[in-house]
Amino acid sequence: MDLEYTPHTSPINPGLYSQLSLVLMGIGIFFMAWFFVYEVTSTKFSRQISIEGMLSLTAAAFLGFGTLFTMLWAGIYV
Repeated sequence: MDLEYTPHTSPINPGLYSQLSLVLMGIGIFFMAWFFVYEVTSTKFSRQISIEGMLSLTAAAFLGFGTLFTMLWAGIYV
């Protein structure tokens, strides 16, 4: 039984880490700002938990992946 091993290659080109991190962080900051504006401009009686959850989860996902690609871009392989 002869086993051949091939090196692992990333599904995303490492040259795109910088662009991915900037785009994902930008989108995440946009949703985070939208969430803050929503919280400040609405009263406690007009807030909806579904909108708050959607905005916060979207911002957290984009900021999380943006942080991941920022670390990969900097050479911190996680």
